[in-house]
Amino acid sequence: MPTRLAAAAATAPARALSLHLGLNGVDPAAYAGWDGPLAACEFDARDMAALAQGRGIKPTLLLTRKATRSALLAGLRKAAKALQAGDLFFLSYSGHGGQVPDRNKDEPDHKDETWCLYDGQLIDDELYLELSRFASGVRVLVLSDSCHSGSVTRGRTPLPAPAGQRAKLMPEAVARRVYGAHAAFYDRLQADVARDAAALRQVSQASQAGLASQTDNPDAALAALDPLAVSGGAATATALIGPFKPAVLLISGCMDNQVSLDGEHNGAFTEKLLQTWDHGRYPDQPGASYTRFHARIRASMPASQSPNLFALGPAAAFARQAPFSV
Repeated sequence: MPTRLAAAAATAPARALSLHLGLNGVDPAAYAGWDGPLAACEFDARDMAALAQGRGIKPTLLLTRKATRSALLAGLRKAAKALQAGDLFFLSYSGHGGQVPDRNKDEPDHKDETWCLYDGQLIDDELYLELSRFASGVRVLVLSDSCHSGSVTRGRTPLPAPAGQRAKLMPEAVARRVYGAHAAFYDRLQADVARDAAALRQVSQASQAGLASQTDNPDAALAALDPLAVSGGAATATALIGPFKPAVLLISGCMDNQVSLDGEHNGAFTEKLLQTWDHGRYPDQPGASYTRFHARIRASMPASQSPNLFALGPAAAFARQAPFSV
């Protein structure tokens, strides 16, 4: 007979937390003199926080100077400790994407993609490691309105932004200077992630033995669920970390060979996402799901910027849920 405590846990409502970062610039001291000016990223973060709050999700907002490496990592780790199976974590980022040389040899293109936080870059490997710390059964949604965000990995040389428009992309020359000035720091980060990921991978391989093939090949599971879902990124992430316990969905601003565009009030991706959301009316539509939500956003954008979708972990059921459902 289940205990009273277990019965209470089984009927407890799901918890939901969110973290929203928007950077209209970065600290030149951390970026070799480049300050990366943008206009709409703080608006993007505020609008995502408002959307979350409207869905019963408790948001935390980090804007420009407060959107530091330590603040993001602390927020991720706090949420990972607090949330349990059935809970939801929503993370959004709006700002520049960048790159550093891949030193742990997990990237086919020999580059690690980054989020440009105020005082330094967060490497994609770091993000995947932190997401893997969430408990089994936690649902994690990541929205990334930045360049190189198709999978927040696997970057290819993006096409230039249209004349007169701002791209959320750290210029390649700046990326080289930044890495040259802080090579020891970024090399050490990658070494630390590789060490921690190897330890987690050993634990995960032991505990995940016998799981369904969906966990081993989340891209294939997602593609089978909806042919409009564009897979990518999961294979390399799982090779680095091992099978993911949480269900992770990432909807991005563009493919890896494109650029995400800034705007005056919202970035192009965030603007179309909010229009598709339609002030919260979208979930009332028959068959509303994350995969269809992504497809609607993608169809509303020009061919030069095509939002991507990919999954990590056992995410097929999550992808079928109405967006932002607690």
